[in-house]
Amino acid sequence: MSVAGRVRPAPRAVRASLVPGSVLTGSTQGGLRVTRLVAAAIALLMGAGCATVEPKQCASDTDCKLNRLCDAGRCVWPGDTTRPSVAAGGLSPSVPLPQYAIEPAQAMFRFGPSHRGRSPFVLPAVKPAVWWTFATGGPIVSSPAVAGDGSILVGSQDGKLYDVARDGSIKWSYATGDIIFSSPAVAHDGTIYIGSDDDHLYAVSGSPVKPRWIVQMGSCPQRVGIGPEASRCDVDAGPTVGPDGVVYTGGDGIYAINPDGTLRWHYVTGGHVSSAPAVLADGTVVAGCQDDLVYAIAPSGQKKWDFRAGADIEAAPAVGDDGTVYVGSDDDKLYALSPDGKMLWAFTTGGDVRASAAVGNGVVYVGSFDSQLYAVRLDGTLAWTFRAGDRIVSSALVDARGAILFGSQDDRLYCLEPDGHLRWSVELGGDVDSSPTLAADGTIFVGSDDRKLYALRAPSGTPAAQK
Repeated sequence: MSVAGRVRPAPRAVRASLVPGSVLTGSTQGGLRVTRLVAAAIALLMGAGCATVEPKQCASDTDCKLNRLCDAGRCVWPGDTTRPSVAAGGLSPSVPLPQYAIEPAQAMFRFGPSHRGRSPFVLPAVKPAVWWTFATGGPIVSSPAVAGDGSILVGSQDGKLYDVARDGSIKWSYATGDIIFSSPAVAHDGTIYIGSDDDHLYAVSGSPVKPRWIVQMGSCPQRVGIGPEASRCDVDAGPTVGPDGVVYTGGDGIYAINPDGTLRWHYVTGGHVSSAPAVLADGTVVAGCQDDLVYAIAPSGQKKWDFRAGADIEAAPAVGDDGTVYVGSDDDKLYALSPDGKMLWAFTTGGDVRASAAVGNGVVYVGSFDSQLYAVRLDGTLAWTFRAGDRIVSSALVDARGAILFGSQDDRLYCLEPDGHLRWSVELGGDVDSSPTLAADGTIFVGSDDRKLYALRAPSGTPAAQK
């Protein structure tokens, strides 16, 4: 099952009754104050000894009254930016991380915390051939990551994380409790982070592989299966490793997890966060949500701003060199937002935009459900389009010389010249929703709905693309 074919949450009108609370904006602050006064009056009428009085410490959302949510043992209002950030183990966001964490990660979705999709390596000049395939037990939407030792890490919808050697042989697999949409991230010390739809973020390492820690995200009563309540806490997003080693992901909100597995902060949103958060230069974390909002969260865990699109945001944001945030939405638009959350422009495509944008050559590249890859200049004007044979969910990669690589649900992997002309395409065995990655020697790794991880490389002796 591809991302596009995945069971979607209930419509927004229904979802409001399924997900407690709603995100607060300036227009709802007055209503919230009234709601709090009503809540206080109800509490007084109930009496201190009444069984329905909200407990001082909560174990789940059902312990909280009205539309409050249980956040690390406290009942809080969704989106309340005035509440203090809650950190596990007595830590607070002001506690500095140990020095060992402040080193660049080896690999992650879109190659870095800004998600620009730029590779320092060069794509093949001629059509590559399939070098090997590695079969898993489920479709692969997860984007592969190349670890420091050259092995390839990828998640599968069979619920397993795989480590595949450069020759295509398996090194190990690690089973989670549900399907994996998440892409692996590898910290500087080799620790591998992966999210699962069993509502957990995993940190594993070693050979044989063992868990360093496992953290549950949220307290959804239904942790596996389909439907709005089963999906709300799924860890599909990222994970993204920040420059300071903090791991950012999503579920029933946006999470910041310290390298030792303790909670740094958790910001509750009004819907499921399914895409990888991005990190701006000042440490601000930006993430899209299925409540139609883009959130910007300060390093302290407090909300800085939000931006409302016209529909769910399931694309991961990308951050340009100047701090501009580019993000797509199911309202068919690609948005450019300033670092303080103001809309600079909106570019309309012909379908949902769930692919993450790539930023390179002074152009933003993004695919759409209308089967087209769009090249949009930084001022929001169209440079060119390229039409594939079916919807595009795969996020594009830009190589060191400006060539573009992406997959499509027409079962093909496409390589385009910087001007949008086709360089080559390769047909695989199923939808290509996985975002491809590129190794230093020009080998391409990508997953497919045919349950296989593909390694493609140019014929032996073929030179790299000439400038």
